[in-house]
Amino acid sequence: MKTNGVLTALALVLPLASPALANKVYVSNEKGNTITVLNSDTWEVTAEFPAGNRPRGIGISPDGKHLYVCASDDDTVRVFDAETYQELWTLPSGPDPELFVMHPSGEYLYIANEDDNLVTVVDTANRTVVAEVPVGVEPEGMAISPDTRFVINTSETTNMAHFIDTSDYKIKHNVLVDQRPRYAVYTRDGSRLFVSSEIGGTVSVIDPNAEGGPVTLQKIGFEVPGVQPEWLQPVGMKVTSDGKWLFVALGPANRVAVIDVASGEVAKYILVGQRVWQLAFTPDEKYLITTNGNSNDVTIIDVEKQEALKSVQVGQQPWGVVVAPD
Repeated sequence: MKTNGVLTALALVLPLASPALANKVYVSNEKGNTITVLNSDTWEVTAEFPAGNRPRGIGISPDGKHLYVCASDDDTVRVFDAETYQELWTLPSGPDPELFVMHPSGEYLYIANEDDNLVTVVDTANRTVVAEVPVGVEPEGMAISPDTRFVINTSETTNMAHFIDTSDYKIKHNVLVDQRPRYAVYTRDGSRLFVSSEIGGTVSVIDPNAEGGPVTLQKIGFEVPGVQPEWLQPVGMKVTSDGKWLFVALGPANRVAVIDVASGEVAKYILVGQRVWQLAFTPDEKYLITTNGNSNDVTIIDVEKQEALKSVQVGQQPWGVVVAPD
């Protein structure tokens, strides 16, 4: 059974409820070298524009005015006007920027430089490098604690989550996780940190505030009937603001796992497009958007119902996704 057929059928029986105000959804197309823009009311593509070579990590300023894109093969972060899509300037990202996290103030970007084993800290206003932090081999995942005290980097080959103090840019803790950690995300209250390990096939649940340093509380695995275990590769994640649900993209398994945070159990698997990679909520958390690299589309998930509603074709090999704030 084809995935797209399943989702088309779902779309017929599960119509989308229109949010009060539409938001722009920006999708980075890794192979197409473009950004696709969708309207979150109609889910129609409204624009597509060039974004440099191999755009991956993507984010938006807190005021919604500036779109930041890691142009990995250009060794820079490109900054666009979020309304006109005009490129405004570039930032000195360091070599091969893949993912970044932004300080809630918008003042700093913390960028993973995959080829140089560094996290580069960039002042977005002055467009200067503030610090370069040596980390493990092949850094990728980035997160910032809600109190902004720590930036987390995951290193794919070293298999660690590094806790970088934002006051002095020194690593204060290292937590060993499973093989090839890809992504990290905090609960809004800062009580838990989740790290996905693509090859290890697990999500590590970490207490970042434990006395004596961060402690791994649990490792969550995945099992889907009819899907080979090696296809269950957790990558991108998002947790609801109330801390109840963690959504995990499972790569070539073409599923998003829904985890009950309180119990640490998988409650459901949602069938989406092929090679699901990254995820983003709309600001009201009614919808979750997935990027599906091999089917060149995004899937729209109803968060409350935990069901896929429809898929929309975008550019070639979609990788990252971000939604403009209200």
